[in-house]
Amino acid sequence: MLTALADDLLADRIGRPASEVLALHGWMRSGADFAPVVAGEDALAVHFPGFGITPEPPAVWGSTEYADQLAGALAGTGPYTVVGHSFGGRVAVRLAVRHPELVRSLVLTGAPLVRATPPPTPALRLRLAKRLVGWHLVPESVVERIRRNAGSDDYRALQGRMREIFVRVVNEDYREDLARISVPTTFVWGELDDQAPLAGARLAASLVPGAGLEVVPSGGHLLTGPVARAVAAALAAHLDTDRGSTA
Repeated sequence: MLTALADDLLADRIGRPASEVLALHGWMRSGADFAPVVAGEDALAVHFPGFGITPEPPAVWGSTEYADQLAGALAGTGPYTVVGHSFGGRVAVRLAVRHPELVRSLVLTGAPLVRATPPPTPALRLRLAKRLVGWHLVPESVVERIRRNAGSDDYRALQGRMREIFVRVVNEDYREDLARISVPTTFVWGELDDQAPLAGARLAASLVPGAGLEVVPSGGHLLTGPVARAVAAALAAHLDTDRGSTA
């Protein structure tokens, strides 16, 4: 059932109103991705601002602003077992550190939290265009056109504020926050994830005290097939532990 958590924040409510699970979706995805993961649980699958039918944020937000808005909407509820995929994993990390009263454990999957390899150098064409703009020999629109043609599918699909948010988010680094996470955390990663490579997951997991990492053989980036089943199993394990600790 679609539920308004706040005037500008929607979620699918699964099961009973006293939700135990908070599910946070990936970039250009929606809370519907979590249907096979949270089936049979009491959960809120959030639809972030700027995705699907939820209005865009009022400004160029980063993951911190998304986490703070979510915390405001959930004030007085929880704590939750939080499962975050891709962009939702970025927000989940911020939420766990900035609003620990809402998070009792974490399951993270496909979230690009740290870069394990050096960033690619800008293409020669782009570097040359930037230099020519600096010399006032070509307009800034030339650089933008090159970026559009060379950027990722997500970047090319976006316009306006959501493109600016995307650029801001993909340049964030989470090392300090990962080291400050104090709740049980499990990383579940597709072996063949090409959007958030496994090397980055190994590094991120090493930064979280006591975190575990489960690699899904032949798994990819999306919450489908064996990745979805592995995330559901990790979530169930955390819920069993969480319920036992409060029994």
